[in-house]
Amino acid sequence: MATLEVSAPYVPKLLVGLGNPGQKYDRTRHNVGFEVIDHLAAQWSVKLTENKRFHGNFGEFRLGTGDRLILLKPTTYMNRSGQSVRAVLDWYKLTAADVLVIYDDMDLPIGKLRLRLSGSAGGHNGMKSIISHLGTQDFPRLRLGISRADQAAGQPGGAVVGHVLGKFAPDERKVVNASIDFAGEAVEFSLRKGIERAMNLYNGRQVEV
Repeated sequence: MATLEVSAPYVPKLLVGLGNPGQKYDRTRHNVGFEVIDHLAAQWSVKLTENKRFHGNFGEFRLGTGDRLILLKPTTYMNRSGQSVRAVLDWYKLTAADVLVIYDDMDLPIGKLRLRLSGSAGGHNGMKSIISHLGTQDFPRLRLGISRADQAAGQPGGAVVGHVLGKFAPDERKVVNASIDFAGEAVEFSLRKGIERAMNLYNGRQVEV
């Protein structure tokens, strides 16, 4: 269990938002990871451009310390996300611990965030691919709640695939937008103080609108 008393806090060097490319999947539940990266890129005036070497949309940002921060949206489709992440790690000689993966989680209600330093894929195909390509599940991740189909408004008992590839209801979208802002705050705090301290501050809090 991580504590505040650490000699070398985990500070991300590569931010990866998971999703599927194309207009068809824009603003769907499965694409909230993309939305967080887009939000941060807009906040920091980072232009994301297609990079064939990295199989994704990619941009760089310089922190106040002068360190490079990389933003990545894999365009391989969700179940091959690891191919893109591996390519960036190899090119920049980064380790799995340098990555912060941002993605959707049905096990969390809409409006909840959860930061962790490691963990299983939890059934998420994008995370399965990344764990496979990195050869470890010991890398930080930030999950945004999208609720299960039977918890979502108007979708009792809905199929999982249809749920995650579907769009949010208008009342849900308001909370999701606030969650994306909140996730951006959590990432920025992680960059200043480390992920362990961000876990203590942001985990368990509920976004209100």
